Amino acid sequence: AARALPGVLAVLTPGDAPRVAEPEDATLAVLQDPRVPHRGWCVALVVAETLETARAAAHLVRVHYDSEPYDIELSADHPRAYEPEEANAGLPGRVEHGDPEGAFAAAATRVDVAYRVPPLHNHPMEPHATTARWDDDRLTVHTSSQGGTTARAVLAQMFELPEDKVTVVSEHVGGGFGSKGTPRPDLILAAMAALRTARPVTLAYPRRQLPTTVGHRAPTLHRLRLGADPDGRLTALVHEVTTQTSRVKEFVEQAAVPARVMYATPNLRTLHRVVALDVPSPSWMRAPGESPGMYALESAMDELAEALGMDPVRLRIRNEPEHEPGTGMPFSSRHLVQCLREGARRFGWEDRDPRPGTRREGPWLLGTGVAAATYPASAVPATATARALPDGTFEVRINATDIGTGARTVLAQIAADALATTLDRVRIEIGHSDLPPAWLAGGSTGTASWGWAVHDACADLAARLAVEEGPLPPDGLEAHADTAGRADAEVPYARHAFGAHFAEVAVDTVTGETRVRRLLGVFAAGHILNSRTARSQFTGAMIMGLGMALTEGSTLDPAFGDFPECDLASYHVPANADVPAVEAHWIDEDDTHLNPMGSKGVGEIGIVGTAAAIGNAVHHATGVRCRELPLTPDRILAGLPVAG
Repeated sequence: AARALPGVLAVLTPGDAPRVAEPEDATLAVLQDPRVPHRGWCVALVVAETLETARAAAHLVRVHYDSEPYDIELSADHPRAYEPEEANAGLPGRVEHGDPEGAFAAAATRVDVAYRVPPLHNHPMEPHATTARWDDDRLTVHTSSQGGTTARAVLAQMFELPEDKVTVVSEHVGGGFGSKGTPRPDLILAAMAALRTARPVTLAYPRRQLPTTVGHRAPTLHRLRLGADPDGRLTALVHEVTTQTSRVKEFVEQAAVPARVMYATPNLRTLHRVVALDVPSPSWMRAPGESPGMYALESAMDELAEALGMDPVRLRIRNEPEHEPGTGMPFSSRHLVQCLREGARRFGWEDRDPRPGTRREGPWLLGTGVAAATYPASAVPATATARALPDGTFEVRINATDIGTGARTVLAQIAADALATTLDRVRIEIGHSDLPPAWLAGGSTGTASWGWAVHDACADLAARLAVEEGPLPPDGLEAHADTAGRADAEVPYARHAFGAHFAEVAVDTVTGETRVRRLLGVFAAGHILNSRTARSQFTGAMIMGLGMALTEGSTLDPAFGDFPECDLASYHVPANADVPAVEAHWIDEDDTHLNPMGSKGVGEIGIVGTAAAIGNAVHHATGVRCRELPLTPDRILAGLPVAG
């Protein structure tokens, strides 16, 4: 019936869709097999002349399913939980030294607590969309991808084409927050549909399909055990994380990793357990690992401070390490203590009464909280070209991606500085796979990686121009840079950005509503190249952390294994009225072990620790310790004493 509807061009199913090569990422093997691994998996694609016709035809498609036993429930004691050798990013699944069990048992003060972070969703305003067109054996796609170089490689592999036969254009992407970091099924489906119909095809996901098709932050269950001596020095730190992945592919949220970075202790254990369930595949979301992991660790540190009767800022400073606890390597730079002290000064922390529930304004209880933050400072190889033109202007070309971070602006600044010219004389070309290849926009690596290549190309060009005699040739003078072998070289330093968050909240004792009144962050993230774009990234991430703390989170439907909160009416991201005064400040670091600009990424550290600071402030306001996000009114009210 669907194929017979006027205006329908094709209906692709697993039985007749174009065959493609098996991808490395199994979530891209769509319409290749009749098996359905989870709710939300693509089982058919209708292609029509108009969107309305496609929707009408999709309603006419009938699919018959054979049911099989399923398991969608995550628990810390799940019988199929296992320890992976590696968590995401190639990090060890377990790191342990000393005797954490014995040290914890012997500790003068102990905290043994569990926290839960629910599934979270990226939900960029701009949809995931792809337009594909075939010209004989040449494929061109315009797609909302954070990494056009990767998208090109995947398309070439799956459709068995030379890479020079594939063009990927992603000049204007919109937000991604990780969900557009790796190719998603829309890229493959659009190319399949265009191949079948011999026409250009546009495919855009409706928002209700995003939670099951473009990844999400997996739920994480945390157990923290902290032991301390009477002076507040950590004698044991154990962080155990249980998370889930799909049966399609293994994806292990590296949430125990930040505990390997933060605090000095002679006895440390961090490990991950994962359960493969019949659920949609999790994926990357802003500050993967650090965001949920630091919520749990920094909440537990607050509980330890209370048990010790010690100020929580002082506790963190007391446990400042000389070397990275997990590896023993020296830090390339670490200014967490300065961030904590400067944040406390700006926030007015010294005037804080440490007793919970002592500040009241009518029905509102007021409280303040603090949490630390960290995020890796990494770089990956990239290539770039810089060309000087006879009219005195410059062209810089690199297949970078701007997802709202201001990449064009910052790369132009780096180029102008290296060329000793003005910004208006530099033109940046990005977002096209025919440009010199570069890694995707993700992991807070963009400026460090792309900027390094741009800097080197422009510095080389400037040196050549200095000895060039006579006018330039009509097509100008060009220099090329490739940072392979340097950006990815092993270094004997632990490289991270750090920060400190301070929050003030008001909690309504009648309704349980929490309003954040102030958020303040102080960060040490290398040399800040552009204060406007950096502040935007810091504060935007802090607001995302506010959503994580108070409003965001989804549930798995126990009958179907998908997410009922599939739109912005049911999945509540913060709106303007939810956002208080948000301040971001930084300590400019001089770190010579990073890259020529001395920069660290700033796109993700702002979300790390924000939820913990808000949760700690809620506890300070009410005396209620909620250990499951988000901190919704029902959870707050359940802990408040009944009036009467």
